[in-house]
Amino acid sequence: MRFITTLLAATVTLLASATQLPTRVPYRDAHLPVDLRVSDLLGRMTLDEKLGQLQCLMGWDSYERHDDNTITTTAAFRQQIQERHIGMYWAVMRADPWTRKTFNNGLNPALAAEATNKMQHYAVDSTRLGIPLLLAEEAPHGHMAIGATVFPTGLGMAATWSPALMQRVGQVIGREVRLQGAHISYGPVLDLALDPRWSRVEETMGEDPCLSGTLASAMIQGLGGSDLSLPHSTIATLKHFVAYGAGEGGQNGARAAVTPRQLQQVFLPPFHQALQAGALSVMTAYHAIDGIPCTADHHLLTDVLRDQWQCDRQLVVSDLYSIDVMHNTLHTAATPLDAAIAALKAGVDVDLGGNCYALLAQAVESGRVTMDDIDRAVSRVLRLKFELGLFEHPYVEATKAWLTVNNADAVTLAREVAQASITLLKNDGTLPLNRNSRVAVIGPNAHNVYNMLGDYTAPQPDGKVATVFDAIVTKVGDDHCSYSYGCTVRDTSQSAFDLAVRIARQADVVVAVVGGSSARDFRTNYEQTGAASAAQATISDMECGEGNDRATLDLLGVQQQLLKALKATGRPLVVVYIEGRPLDKTWADEHANAVLTAYYPGEQGGNAIADVLYGDYNPGGRLPITVPRHVGQLPVYYHRPLPVTHDYVDMTAQPLYPFGYGLSYTTFRYGEMKATQTADGGYDIAVDVTNTGSRRGDEVVQVYARHPVAPIVQPERQLVAFERVTLEPGQTQRVTLHVAPQALQVVNELMQWESAPVEFLLQSPRP
Repeated sequence: MRFITTLLAATVTLLASATQLPTRVPYRDAHLPVDLRVSDLLGRMTLDEKLGQLQCLMGWDSYERHDDNTITTTAAFRQQIQERHIGMYWAVMRADPWTRKTFNNGLNPALAAEATNKMQHYAVDSTRLGIPLLLAEEAPHGHMAIGATVFPTGLGMAATWSPALMQRVGQVIGREVRLQGAHISYGPVLDLALDPRWSRVEETMGEDPCLSGTLASAMIQGLGGSDLSLPHSTIATLKHFVAYGAGEGGQNGARAAVTPRQLQQVFLPPFHQALQAGALSVMTAYHAIDGIPCTADHHLLTDVLRDQWQCDRQLVVSDLYSIDVMHNTLHTAATPLDAAIAALKAGVDVDLGGNCYALLAQAVESGRVTMDDIDRAVSRVLRLKFELGLFEHPYVEATKAWLTVNNADAVTLAREVAQASITLLKNDGTLPLNRNSRVAVIGPNAHNVYNMLGDYTAPQPDGKVATVFDAIVTKVGDDHCSYSYGCTVRDTSQSAFDLAVRIARQADVVVAVVGGSSARDFRTNYEQTGAASAAQATISDMECGEGNDRATLDLLGVQQQLLKALKATGRPLVVVYIEGRPLDKTWADEHANAVLTAYYPGEQGGNAIADVLYGDYNPGGRLPITVPRHVGQLPVYYHRPLPVTHDYVDMTAQPLYPFGYGLSYTTFRYGEMKATQTADGGYDIAVDVTNTGSRRGDEVVQVYARHPVAPIVQPERQLVAFERVTLEPGQTQRVTLHVAPQALQVVNELMQWESAPVEFLLQSPRP
C-alpha cells in the first residue's frame, strides 16, 4: 500500500513538473540570438505542437465574462490548447452581431487586457513548453473592439492624401491593440478599388497604386515598422494578396481578370512598398487569378514574395477559411487535406480558421509534406513571438488599457483625419453656412450613429459618436436647427416626406445627408443559433460592406425622390454623401447648390462635417477614386492603358468627378514646374504654390508621369508623387517632390522593368 501511495505521489509530481516552464534551456534565454532560440525550441517540439502553431482559431469564444465582471477562460479554449496545441487566436476582442458579443458580454479595454492575460497564463503555465500566444485583431480603420477609436474607413483616410496623418493613425491603432494584449493588426487594405460596385471599396485606399502604397507605408511606420521591440509595435498584415479588388462584375471573391503584366506593374507595387516600410505579414485572398487560387499560388507567395522581394521573415496567413474555399467553392482540391498541402507548399504559413492545417500530420506521415515544410512555417511564427518579447513579457496592464484607449489625443486625431478627408465636389457660394441661418438637417444618414462608421466596427456606447445633426446643434443651437430623417437608406416608404418638406420650408437652407450604409445590425436580438428574432426584423440600411456588392450605384430606396422634394421647396440645398463607394451624384451635381462626400467618416465624422459646413475647417480632401456618371461607363479608373476613351452614342465617356479632384473655400495658383534629374536616376519636381484667396487652406500637389513612347501600352498618365500643403492667404511655398526612378519604369515585353522617356504633369488647381 505504501508503494502504491509513493508511486502515485511520484506520478503526480512528474505530471506537475511536465507543465513547468523550462528555465535553463536556450530558448528561454533572452540574451541569445533569436535564430538560436528558434532552432532550440523547434528541436524540442512534437509534430502536433508544431502544427498547433500554424493554426489561428477564432478567439471570441475563448473567454467568459461573468456578472461581477471577472473573466475566465472557457473549457473549449483550454481543450484547444491542450489537445491541439494552438498557438494563435484571432479577434478575441471582436464584437458585432456575428460574434454575438455586446456591451453585456463583450470586453471593454480593461476587461480585454484581463482576458488576454488569462489566455496567456493558461498557454504559458499549463503546457509542456510554455509557448505564449500570438493574438491577431481586425484593425483596418481602428481596432475593431468595444471602446477603441474609430477612424474613417480606408477610402476616407486615402482622401486626406496625407502620409503624416496616416502615420499618426498607425501609432494610435498600434497602441490600442497592444495595450489590450494583442500583437497583430489586420490592415491596412491594399486592394485597388477598380470597380465601385464591389462591396469592399470602403476598406481600400482607392484606385491608385502610388497613393495606396504611400499612405499604407506611412501607417505601417506608425504601427512600428518592422521593429517589434517597440512597446506598441504591431505585426501589420496587408490585405489581400493580390488583385482582390479587380473581381469581375464587382463581385466579392470573383476571379480577377488581370494579366501577369498588370500584376507586376499595377497590383504588386503597393504591397512591395508597404513591405519595405516594415509590414511583417501578408494575408492571402479568396479569389483566383488565371485559374490559380491566390491561397495556393506558389509564384506569388514564394517566387515573388520570398525570392524576388526577399521577405522570408514575413508571415503569410490565409484569409478566414480561404484554404477550405479551395475545396468547397473553387474545387481545385479534392479534399481539405489536399487544400492544406497546396497552401503550405505554395507558402502559406498560418491557416486562419484552422480546419485544414489540423490535418497536416497525415500529409507528413504519408510523405506528401516534409518536416522541412512544416519547420519553415513554424519558424516564422516562433521568430515573431521571440522578437515581440512574448517569452519574457506575455502580459499587459489593464489599468493602462483603460486609461489610454480612445483617450483625448486619439479622439482629437479622429476628428482631424475626418476633417482632412471631406471632399467638396461642388459649391456655388452657399458654403460655408452662416451661423445665424436656420438649417434643416434631413436624411437617413443625418442622425444615424452606425451609418457613420463603416464595416469592421464594434458597438459604440451612447454619446461616443456625434451625428451630423448632433454636431450642428452643438455648433449653432436648437433654435437654428431642425431635423427629420425623411426616409431610410433602403426602405421605400415616403411616410416621413411631409414632415421633412415642412421643416425644409421653414428653414433658410437644407442640409440633406444621404448615401449608403455598411452598418451591421447592432440592435437586433440574436438567438443562440445566430438567427435574428422575427419581432426585431426591419429593412436593413446595409448596402455596402463585405459581401454587399451592388449592380447599380443609384441611391437606394426613395432617397432620390426625397432630394427632389427638398429641392422643390426652393431652399438652398447642400447634399452630403456618407458612403462606402462613389454613388451616383449626377442629379445632385446638376441641381444642388453644394455637394460633398464624407465617405464613412468615423466616430468624429459628424463634428468634422459640421466644421466644414460652417467654415471652421476649409475642406482639402481629394478623391482617391474616380466618380462615374453611370455604371455603363465602368471601368472608369483613371490609369487605364491607352487609348483614351471615346464618348458613347448616348453619353460622354468622361467621369463625373476625376481622381484627385476636390474643391476648397480658397483658390490656388501654381508657378512654373521645374524637373531636375537626381543622382539616383529619379527627378525632383519643384513648383511654387500660392494661396490666392482669403482663407487658410490645403492644396494637394499631384505629380503625374506620362510616357510619350514606351515598349508596352501605358496609361495616359500615372500618379508618381504628391504632397498636401497648408497655406495662409497670400502665402507662397516652394514644394519639391522627389520621384523615385522605379516609379518611372515600365514592364517591357520580356516582363522586365525598363526605363522609358517621361514627361511630368501637374494636376491643375481648381478655381
